[in-house]
Parts: sequence; C-alpha cells; structure tokens
Amino acid sequence: MSSSNGTGIDDLVQPFQIEDLGIRGRVVRLGPLVDRVLTSHAYPEPVSRLLGEALALTAMIGSALKFDGRFILQTQSNGPVNMIVADYESPGKLRGYAMMNQERLAEALGAGRTGPADLMGEGHLALTIDQGPGMEPYQGIVALLPGGLSHSAHEYFANSEQVATRIRLAAGPFYHREATGPEKNWRAGAIMIQHIAPDGGLTGYREDRDENPYTDEEEAWNRASILLDTVEDHELLDPDLEPNRLLYRLFHEDGVRAYDPSPVEFSCHCSRERMSSVLRSFGSHEIDEMVQDGVITVTCEFCSEVHVFEPAELKEGLN
Repeated sequence: MSSSNGTGIDDLVQPFQIEDLGIRGRVVRLGPLVDRVLTSHAYPEPVSRLLGEALALTAMIGSALKFDGRFILQTQSNGPVNMIVADYESPGKLRGYAMMNQERLAEALGAGRTGPADLMGEGHLALTIDQGPGMEPYQGIVALLPGGLSHSAHEYFANSEQVATRIRLAAGPFYHREATGPEKNWRAGAIMIQHIAPDGGLTGYREDRDENPYTDEEEAWNRASILLDTVEDHELLDPDLEPNRLLYRLFHEDGVRAYDPSPVEFSCHCSRERMSSVLRSFGSHEIDEMVQDGVITVTCEFCSEVHVFEPAELKEGLN
C-alpha cells in the first residue's frame, strides 16, 4: 500500500484505489469541523447523528467535483426532522443544519423512536450540483429509504450515475476518559467504494444473479463490498485510527493505493452585510413586523451566529 503525508487524520477526504479489484473510493474523517457544527446547534443526540452523517456524505461526494462549484444535499420529509441541509463548496468548505418540529421530536424521542425512519419519516433526498453562474444546476432526487442516508445514496448512484456504489456512514460523540476540556467531541466518518470500468461499470444490481454465474468484475465487486461491510462505526470515528491504517486493514491483500488527502474546513457565507441586504429587500412595513423588543434579531441557520439590527438602520434610504 502506498501513502503520503497529508493533512493529519481529521477533517479530510482520503481518495484511494484498489487496483486488483478495479475499485476506487474515498474515506472521510471529520473531527473539529463536525464538532463545531453540532455543538453550536446543540441538537438532541439522534438529530446530531443524522446531520453528522449528512456532512460526511456531502464532503465525500462534493470532494469529487472537478470544478469550482457547490454540492448541496437536502432532505425534505414528513417526520419530526423535516429538513437536513449540508452544503459543500469547492475547494473543501462545508456547513450544514437541520430543521425539526420540536413537539413531534420530543414525542418520538420520549418513545424511544430514534432511527432514521422514525426521525425523518417519508420524503426525498435531493443531491444538487451547482456549477456556478451561467450553468444549469444538475439535481438528482431519490426517495428517503428506511435504512437512512447511505441507503438512499446507494439508490441515487444506481439510478442517476449508473455505477455500483457502497457507502458506510457513522457519526457520534467521542467521550474522553480524562477530560481537561469538553467531556465529549462529535466526530463523523464515511467510506465509499465504486466500481471502475471503461464500459460504464456495474450498477451493483442484477435481476438474473441466481440464474447466471458472476463475471470476474462482479466477483471483484462482491469481494470489495463484503470487506466494506465489515467496517464498524468506531473504525470510522476513532481519532487514533488513521485512514491509511483502516484501508490497509480492509484491502491490503488487494493492492490498495491511497492518494494525497484533501482538507475540509467549516465555512459559512453569512455576514452582517449579507443579512442587512436581505432584510432591506423587504419594505418598511415588513421590517416593522419583524421587530421584537425594539430590535430585529436574525440567527444564521448554518453557523448559529446572531445578528441584531436597529429598525432605523434597515429603513435608511428606503422609500
């Protein structure tokens, strides 16, 4: 296995290739970045896990962009957690948030209903690639499956990309035995494999699999998939397990080659100037309706930063 010194073991995307099996893939490891996002929002733990997985999945897919643009993951559903948004802007800028019905969420958590299907319910997952001004965005939409975001992403790659794909996602709090600071930090991780072939590759599905023998390519894909399925959550989250070591554990017999990792960092576009511009786009009457306790308070959904405005400063220059 070949490797190179990269950006450490956190907040990175590690590409790799399994040469003997015709497989490419990526490992995502998020540490301080995901901890910042989830700690600032202070969601209930099951909701934080969902958003942590969404951030890892978004970093994994977004980092494959070959141009300067944005990749946006968004769920919309009828469950207590009715929306999740994660946004990747190349190169390597990531943010996200979740929206929920607090009353329905409290009811679900009180009843112990904490799985993805319980929290998100029925709906869809939209994956959008925005190539910038003057270019039409591309969007793929698939149903939210009960198994969670990874299962829905499998469906997206099989139907929209027509390529066999296998994904494992994990997110959770990492507890410190001897904490001198926070008792826990949030972490998230992911690993994905995809089949490579000049003819477009495999989709990963075949209706006649019981009647006809597997091809060599299918056998190779099955082997890689079985090995990936052995990955446990703690292996994707452990800050002491480098991505290279994880890849070696899984695929050392099959010629795995790791490439230079790329860093990922938290980034939010919000600013007082942006918020002011948005608010000033409303009329004077609408601005008055937003006033509470003499001021207008706006909180950024992505970074939770609070901006406070005096009504007079927003109305200045308005007709």
